[in-house]
Amino acid sequence: MSQKIEQLKEYARVIKDTPYALRTYLQTFDNTQKKFVPLELFPDQIQLLKDYETYNENITRKYRQAGVTTVTAAWLSKKLQLAKPENPERVLIIANKRDTAIEMANKVRHFLDQWPEWLNVGFSPDKNSESRFRLNNGSEVKAVATSADALRGFTPTILVFDEAAYIEAGEDFWAASMASLSTGGKIILISTPNGYDPIYYGVYEQAIRGINDFHITDLRWFKDPRYTKDLVWIKVPDIVHYMLNREQYNDDEVILKEFDITKYKELMDDGYQPYSSWFESMSKKFKYDKRKISQELECDFLGSGDSVIPTETMEKIAKTMIKQPKEKYMQGLLWQWKEPVQGHRYIMGVDVSRGDSEDFSSINIIDFDEREQVVEYVGKMPPDDLASVAYKWGILYDAFIVIDITGGMGVATSRKLQEMNYKNLFIDGINTKNVWEYNAKAMEKIPGINFNNKRTQIVSAFEEQLRHDFIVRSNRLLNELNTFVYINGRPDHMKGQHDDSIMSLAIALYAGEISFTQLVRNEQQNKAMLDSWVMSERTYQSPQTENYSYGTSFDQVGMMQIDSSPYAKSSSNGIPAKEQYNQYSWLFGTNKKA
Repeated sequence: MSQKIEQLKEYARVIKDTPYALRTYLQTFDNTQKKFVPLELFPDQIQLLKDYETYNENITRKYRQAGVTTVTAAWLSKKLQLAKPENPERVLIIANKRDTAIEMANKVRHFLDQWPEWLNVGFSPDKNSESRFRLNNGSEVKAVATSADALRGFTPTILVFDEAAYIEAGEDFWAASMASLSTGGKIILISTPNGYDPIYYGVYEQAIRGINDFHITDLRWFKDPRYTKDLVWIKVPDIVHYMLNREQYNDDEVILKEFDITKYKELMDDGYQPYSSWFESMSKKFKYDKRKISQELECDFLGSGDSVIPTETMEKIAKTMIKQPKEKYMQGLLWQWKEPVQGHRYIMGVDVSRGDSEDFSSINIIDFDEREQVVEYVGKMPPDDLASVAYKWGILYDAFIVIDITGGMGVATSRKLQEMNYKNLFIDGINTKNVWEYNAKAMEKIPGINFNNKRTQIVSAFEEQLRHDFIVRSNRLLNELNTFVYINGRPDHMKGQHDDSIMSLAIALYAGEISFTQLVRNEQQNKAMLDSWVMSERTYQSPQTENYSYGTSFDQVGMMQIDSSPYAKSSSNGIPAKEQYNQYSWLFGTNKKA
């Protein structure tokens, strides 16, 4: 009787604690020891198991030799063994090649054999082949390659896509697979990245944007204890160059040996890259091919030769610029990296959708002085509501706003901002602050820019800005850049992908450049002009003139008084007059009139 009770307790623990169950009862073959050893699980794998049991839709991004297929097969074996006859599990394993799917099915079969007799329901002789087998409780496993009839006669409760990024021309099959789970069930996508494929990358990118229900589990090699016994972090621009030319580096200066692995994101933000002997041995196997290392070990999605943005630029953005936002607002759709800084010039780009289509509205705010993305919104919202969001954040950052009015969708947003008396609006062909308010002809124009009329110029300028180290912070934007390609010679997003954030950022940069250069051509001219104003026409409001320290342009302009007619074009000595300053005052970070 006591044995029976203990067995029931153990059964309950197996049901409740999956990591315990797998570690206790399952073994895997260790190639280094040439023998079977208990299935060990490291923290990321335990998290993966938790995600499998918590979420119905999971996508896992893994590095080479992560052991994810093995752990997934072990988890499946438990689900199959514990299924009730009245509610059996039906597992469909899918891969680009039939052999790949069968290999995973064999792993599942191997683990099923290992469960103790009191837990093991046994195999049924019915439908027992290398690609399909059944248990005595009615549970079933089927391994297939993607094909039109793969789902015929089989309604899965669990769908597993192994090496999902390598499935070719499988969009129709993917749609059919998702439809098969419409009444419930789980779906798991496992893969290392393979460019911007329409299935795996498409699902991953949508999950990043929050427009599907997939939960992302990212596994990192530098958190795997098997490969990190000598882990260090190295601060070098190019890890491959370091490995091949180590004699050129002073390890005392570039290697960080003491660190908190839980803060790896901060380390990466600071320019550090992980390194271990395992990483170098794998890199050597890849013949130090940067593309393979990035994809197979660092789990980067890499584009093709058709990408609008050069590969080296994308790699630099991914490795040195991307940061988690400081704050998230609006249910996590609006990301903020930096708060406004007095004296800095901010420009907001707004790309407007209908609010109910597949496209998304987007807002980007850039710090024109620091050449940095500071705020990003991507979501679905009616144009007038989007105007309210733009107004709020435009006021906060004192931002010059440029709206894409292509196709008319942005017109409602633009007019709403006028109704709300927002003054800093870009008007194509005029490009000065408040001109629409004072100029009757400008009043007739709709503030904004027609993107399609200037698509080539805007995209070209955008690409140039990125090459010259404009700072991109958003991972959502990075994912869009990854699929921004030339299609029949025209820059556009790949089928099924998006470019909303690209558009809002591109027009912000474009408007900033053309507006700014109307006032000054370079920083030297800007300084010379300010110095002329300060020295020739200002009076200090503070008596401590000799101790005054020149600060931002906002500080300087805010303290001076210009004694000139509001109708004058310039003073007698050629110094810009008050009217001219008012037109361009947004560039100096203030809405205040001189």
